[in-house]
Amino acid sequence: MQRTKAPFRADEVGSLLRPPKIKEARAKLEKGEISAADLRKVEDMEIEKVVHKQASIGLRLATDGEFRRSWWHFDFLSHLTGCELFHPDEGIQFAGIQTRHDAVRVIGKLDFPDDHPMLEHFKFLKKHCEIAHVVPKMTIPSPAVLHFRGGRKSISNEVYPDIEVFFEDLAKTYRKAVKAFYDAGCSSTTRYGLISARRMNSTRCARAARAPTTCRKFTPASSITRSPNGLRT
Repeated sequence: MQRTKAPFRADEVGSLLRPPKIKEARAKLEKGEISAADLRKVEDMEIEKVVHKQASIGLRLATDGEFRRSWWHFDFLSHLTGCELFHPDEGIQFAGIQTRHDAVRVIGKLDFPDDHPMLEHFKFLKKHCEIAHVVPKMTIPSPAVLHFRGGRKSISNEVYPDIEVFFEDLAKTYRKAVKAFYDAGCSSTTRYGLISARRMNSTRCARAARAPTTCRKFTPASSITRSPNGLRT
């Protein structure tokens, strides 16, 4: 007998390869050839298709593939209250290349805003998952990712002279975030990037990474493999 609620036998992290149409639309947006609304229409269509693709291969849940994101982590983190996206002198060294010069830093008291854009992203996903008869799943970076690369220098000393208060606020922010997604109808989430905890200097940093969740399902991203159909699972 098949399960009707998570956890399911087959699961995925949910960050999928971006379709060429989305890449092309983003390039046109940067050149000023299309509007943000035009890009959103392309994203909407591609998300609808990938939801049905996940359902068609037998998965009982589906994500939006993170198709609306430019970064898997910064897009979420930069919209937290107290955080901002900035452009350092260098990018991230990854797989032999240097990424765009983007990063996130903490400039104010942390909180999860009621108007975080990914809440609307989830509601769109949920609507199409209901049509495809699969469970909608949200992916967000783990709390540790916020201070993984920048360390103490990426956290304002004026706002957080006591780093322990930062960790406490970070945990509270994630509790509020998970609750907000749950209230929007999300019963399955992935918080990934947990391996980042290896580089923390204080054992109390792990407190934020273990922020309690009210969702009924929590799936750590312990491994990522690429299946023959092109999905990363």
